[in-house]
Amino acid sequence: MSTSHLTKNALAHSLKSLMEHTPLNKITVKHLVENCGVNRQTFYYHFQDIYALLGWIYQTEAVESLTEYRSYSTWTDGFYKIFCYIENNKTFCCNTLNSLGRTHLDVYLYEVTHDLIMGVIDELACGIKVCGEDKEFVANFYTLAFTGLIIQWMRGNMQEPPKQIIEKLSELIEGNVLKALHRYENKLPST
Repeated sequence: MSTSHLTKNALAHSLKSLMEHTPLNKITVKHLVENCGVNRQTFYYHFQDIYALLGWIYQTEAVESLTEYRSYSTWTDGFYKIFCYIENNKTFCCNTLNSLGRTHLDVYLYEVTHDLIMGVIDELACGIKVCGEDKEFVANFYTLAFTGLIIQWMRGNMQEPPKQIIEKLSELIEGNVLKALHRYENKLPST
């Protein structure tokens, strides 16, 4: 592992540690580098600001690990991994949710969910003549519904077990993505 990656990981660990007891918007670069044992110059060599570090954490810890779940038969496993990541990093994620860094959590959730759903849509759309714009519309609809569900689950203190939520989701959308694609089949893209 490169020195750069080790430094980024150390900064990430330090931020997550600080966020265990301090709201994100109260953490400064000074706090972060003192906690991590590096200087400000080192921090700014790797990240523009704390929010860039926050985004990097979500990208490297969660987004990259979900690429294998982009199919109709595995999307529920991928969605479960999203829930598990949030549960395993509850304070970090909830702190992000309740801060100015909320955008980074939203981006993380949108990216991973959209990637999973688009994989399913691409698989189901094989042999169906549906334009990319319509596939993107369907993916966006389900992505926003799923991310909204996750945010509400977090706001409700994560009471409902993720497996139960995923079972309900699976039941709710079983066959509906395919039906939606067929509704858009052979329609001309809007101009």
